[in-house]
Amino acid sequence: MQMDRIVLTGVGLTCPLGNELHTYRDALLSGKSGVSLFPVRNMGEQPAGVCDFDQTKYQKRKEIRVGTRAGSIAIFCANEAIAAAGLDLGNLDPSRIGIYLGITEHGNVETETEVCQLFDHYDEDVKYWTHHHNPRTVANNPAGEITVNLGLTGPHYTIGAACAAGNAGIIQGVQQLRLGECDYALAGGVSESIRAYGIFAGFKSQGALASHEDPTQASRPFDQARNGIVVSESGCIYVLERLKDAHRRGAHIIAEVAGYRINSDGTDYVLPNPERQEECMRQAIENAKLQPEEIDLVSTHATSTPQGDEQECKAIRNVFGESIHTMVNNTKSFIGHSMGAAGAIELAGNLPSFHDGYVHCTLNVDHLDPTCALPGLVTGKAVAKPGGVNVILNNSFGMLGINSVLILKKFDG
Repeated sequence: MQMDRIVLTGVGLTCPLGNELHTYRDALLSGKSGVSLFPVRNMGEQPAGVCDFDQTKYQKRKEIRVGTRAGSIAIFCANEAIAAAGLDLGNLDPSRIGIYLGITEHGNVETETEVCQLFDHYDEDVKYWTHHHNPRTVANNPAGEITVNLGLTGPHYTIGAACAAGNAGIIQGVQQLRLGECDYALAGGVSESIRAYGIFAGFKSQGALASHEDPTQASRPFDQARNGIVVSESGCIYVLERLKDAHRRGAHIIAEVAGYRINSDGTDYVLPNPERQEECMRQAIENAKLQPEEIDLVSTHATSTPQGDEQECKAIRNVFGESIHTMVNNTKSFIGHSMGAAGAIELAGNLPSFHDGYVHCTLNVDHLDPTCALPGLVTGKAVAKPGGVNVILNNSFGMLGINSVLILKKFDG
C-alpha cells in the first residue's frame, strides 16, 4: 500500500435539513431542527428525520419503481458529488471508479412491504411476490444501483458496519485508493431506515426509541431527559482521490484525510464499551500522527440513549482530559440518527468549520446530565472557535461493538 495523501474533492448529500451542503450548514448554524412526525406502519406517527429530494433528477420513474429507496438516495448523492467535484465521466475510465458505501441494514423496507401486501391483499399467494425482490434486497444494492445509473464498471460493494458504517465507507475508499484499486472513490453511507417499521419497533421494545410531545425536541443527546433514538434517513457520498491527481486536474480540495481506526468491543450485542471507544480514538489520533491537544473539534456519535451518551463522554474525557481547546458537538440532535449514513452526513455538517471557523451547537440540551459534562461541549448556539478549526475527529459507533473514528484536517497545500 502506498501512503498517498487522500483528499475530498466533492460531496453530495440529502438529509432532513436539505440537499446541499450550504443549506444543511446554514440550518446547523441557525439551530434549526430537521425532525418531524412521520407515519410508521403499525405504530402511528413517530419523530423521524425525513429526506425530501427530487428522485427524478437522476432517475426515470420506472427506475425508481424497480429500485429501492436506499438506491435512489445513493444515486442522488453520487451524482451530486460528481458534479461538485467537477468530474466529467465522459473523459474518465469507468473501470477506475470505485463505489464503497456504508450501510446499517438493507432490504428490510422492501421485504416488509412485500410481506404486508401478501397478507393484506393476496391471501398469502406467493405468485404475487415481486420479481424485483432479490436485486432489491441483496446487500450490495445501493452501491450497485449507482453503477447501473452511471455506467461505472469499477469495483462496488457495501460495508455493513452498523452505525459505524458511514465512516467505514470513507475509510474503505481511502484504503482502495492507496492500494491502487481505483483512481476515484465514491465513498460514504446511506440509510433508508425510516421506511422499515421493524427498526422503530425494535428500538421501542428495547426501550431506546425517543418520544416527546414536540418532535423537534425528541433528539436530545447529553440532556438529563433524553430517552432514546430518533430514526432518520440520509445519504452522503464523497469523491475521494489522491492529492497528486487532484492537483493535476486543478480540483478544489475540501479537506484531507489525516487518519482513521476501526476496532471492536468484543463484549456485548448492544451496550457500548468505553474502553474500546477510547482505544479507537487514541489509535486514530496516533495514525494521524497527531496529539490529542491538536484535535480542534470532536463530532460525537451520541444517539440520545442514557447509557450510550454517558459511555462515549467517559471515553472522550479519558482521551482529552479537561482541555477546553477541544470543542465537542453533536449533529444527531438536529437530524436524528441516520444509521449507516450517520458518520458521513455528520462529518459533512462540520467540514465547513475549516473555512468559517464556527462550531455548530448541540440542540436540546436544556439540563445537561453531569455524567455527560465535557469542557468543550457546545450548546445553545454556534460559537466561533479561537484560532479556527484545523482538525476534526469524527466518532461513529455501532451495535455488536463496532467503532470507527475518522480524522480530517484542513488542507494546507
